[in-house]
Amino acid sequence: MNDRSKTTGGSTFPLPLSSVTGGGARKPTTPAPVATPQTATQNAARAVGGAPLPKAPQPGPKLPGYAPPATRSAPTAQRSDLMATEALRRAMVARVAGQGVRDQQVLAALEAVPRHLFIEPALSSQAYIDASLPIGHHQTISQPYIVARMIEAMRDGKQMNRVLEIGTGCGYQAAVLARVAGEVYSIERIKPLHELAKANLRTLRLSNLRLHYGDGMLGLAQVAPFDGIILAAAGMEVPRALLEQLAIGARLVAPVGGQVQHLQRITRTGKSEWTSETLEACHFVPLRPGTA
Repeated sequence: MNDRSKTTGGSTFPLPLSSVTGGGARKPTTPAPVATPQTATQNAARAVGGAPLPKAPQPGPKLPGYAPPATRSAPTAQRSDLMATEALRRAMVARVAGQGVRDQQVLAALEAVPRHLFIEPALSSQAYIDASLPIGHHQTISQPYIVARMIEAMRDGKQMNRVLEIGTGCGYQAAVLARVAGEVYSIERIKPLHELAKANLRTLRLSNLRLHYGDGMLGLAQVAPFDGIILAAAGMEVPRALLEQLAIGARLVAPVGGQVQHLQRITRTGKSEWTSETLEACHFVPLRPGTA
């Protein structure tokens, strides 16, 4: 996803948007651990800063004139770990800004959401690097840059009252979205991931976020229209149902393609009219219909 192209293009809708195929998404090089709601609960139960507290050293033999080294108390250790995690998050946001993301509201949301709570403990040391990471079920948490870039492109400097996300995954992008939009609806088709996201998000208490289990390609017609729609999976085409659930003037951002994918931003310009522009190269897991 770091291979960003400079090409732009435009086309007029309606386009033939009938089928969505899986394409040729690359498998993660690291074997994907099985993500479970229990894992998420363990993540959330850790100190707010994220990293588990260091173990206290075992007492050694008592020698004449020997004084054991002082150790940090638990509250001091918690504060120290919290400060370290916040520093890592600030550094991550600075890198994202350096890659071209300028929307200050998006950058502030990225800094506010503790990414380490959404990944496996075994990968916690990688929580704030700019890379996608496995979350189980052949899915990934998107790299911080691409999360920020897609939200920035969807916002385009405008306020959004109601947003739809397709592909909740572990819930990280939904948490970022909830800090830049009035209402966020997110759909996940894989039941264990839907439950994982609920567990991950519980401690953040985001009252404006609604999670749904279902087929994301169908959208949520009952609460449409949306001021923005964002897809966290790539198809060969954007489902027609999602285009029709955009409000006029609203934008949809999605990865499109198979072996070669590009971010596309589609703007609804009329009742039956849409325009499209290509933003940059990316790589996502495939968009699939139905539930699992």
